[in-house]
Amino acid sequence: MANVFDQKLNDFMAKIIAKNPSEMEFHQAVHEVAESLIPFIEENPKYRDAKILERMAEPERVIIFRVPWLDDKGEVQVNRGFRIEMNSAIGPYKGGLRFHPTVNLGILKFLAFEQVLKNSLTTLPMGGGKGGSDFDPKGKSDNEVMKFTQSFMSELFRHIGPDTDVPAGDIGVGGREIGFLFGQYKRLRNEFTGVLTGKGREWGGSLIRPEATGYGCTYFAEEMLKTRNDSLKGKVVTVSGSGNVAQYAVEKVTQLGGKVVTLSDSSGFIYDPKGIDADKLDYLMNLKNIKRGRIKEYADKYGCEFYEGKRPWMIKCDVALPCATQNEVNEEDAKMLVANGCYVVSEGANMPSTPGAIEVYLKAKILYGPGKAANAGGVAVSGLEMTQNSMRLSWTREEVDAKLHQIMRDIHETCVKYGKDADGFINYVNGANIGGFVKVADAMIAQGLV
Repeated sequence: MANVFDQKLNDFMAKIIAKNPSEMEFHQAVHEVAESLIPFIEENPKYRDAKILERMAEPERVIIFRVPWLDDKGEVQVNRGFRIEMNSAIGPYKGGLRFHPTVNLGILKFLAFEQVLKNSLTTLPMGGGKGGSDFDPKGKSDNEVMKFTQSFMSELFRHIGPDTDVPAGDIGVGGREIGFLFGQYKRLRNEFTGVLTGKGREWGGSLIRPEATGYGCTYFAEEMLKTRNDSLKGKVVTVSGSGNVAQYAVEKVTQLGGKVVTLSDSSGFIYDPKGIDADKLDYLMNLKNIKRGRIKEYADKYGCEFYEGKRPWMIKCDVALPCATQNEVNEEDAKMLVANGCYVVSEGANMPSTPGAIEVYLKAKILYGPGKAANAGGVAVSGLEMTQNSMRLSWTREEVDAKLHQIMRDIHETCVKYGKDADGFINYVNGANIGGFVKVADAMIAQGLV
């Protein structure tokens, strides 16, 4: 039977690749999901007959536009803008905007495809989308960022709205960028609505939103450990990245009694065997968020090791939280993690593990939480922000954190429901893919050929 499924998977992927040439990240994301879903779909022919997976792999709408803007020298610059409106079966499109030189159509389609399943898992009524630009905010002045974002929103505004498409932030899009984007949208539409999430607290934002992805990733690791009557207390944890997700993962791990010993950026990683405590984290947040400095400065200040051009997966740990970017853990990294005693991987980034790495995790039967489940905390709190905007109210920090924690428990429960094997091992990859798929698929069937 496995050979039959393999052939169906190969046939399906051949069509995806032919229709979407050169979009390697998109191929990878679809393959990983299809591998889980094809056996399930064959057992439930209503999904096969309605071609649900084929329809889910095709965006409902792709918007590409030019973004001209003036830099501080008075020179015209031209970037490319995107919005992928992937699936709206269970709610308005929802997903971040990424500003980074590597942004292209294939990366955004992979992120949008993942977002559909991730948003479904949160239990909140949100469809999936993603967008962004090849604009690089690094090294740009506030004025240049404002000029670019205003030009970007001058096109995007006609395609989004609180009941249509609600973007958020992602890599390169933080509070500053969301503020400029929201201001331009408000100017163009002459209305104050919850059209963007990740807004400032004073103008419609939600408490816990900056912390949500890092907190949620840690909560998911905690839930996985509970299945083995274990906890994060006393665990040595390696974290990659040093941005928003990584910072708050460090904070929550520390609060739950674990010890984080690594952080990284594009230049390399630091190894602090004493652990990154609250005071060190405060320094790091100031370094990365205010000074926009490099991680090596942390090593210089605290006298710990800096590994230039390397990733932290060589360091011995119990728990690994990849919180940087896609495909940052390859097969060799995964083998090293497992060999060094790591038995929990909870992904804070989107698709940070390559297919080879995932195969290593599953073969070793470690606790592996894929990004669409483990990092869903960010979009979950974005959904809670949408709710607060619609109701014209705000919840306390404790209320939002409690709701986030419960959503992560619910996601974990869904993964267990659809991913538990006959021998008791929980395959969180299958659980997340099938659990996210079923809700969207049933809605698509109910709504006909749309």
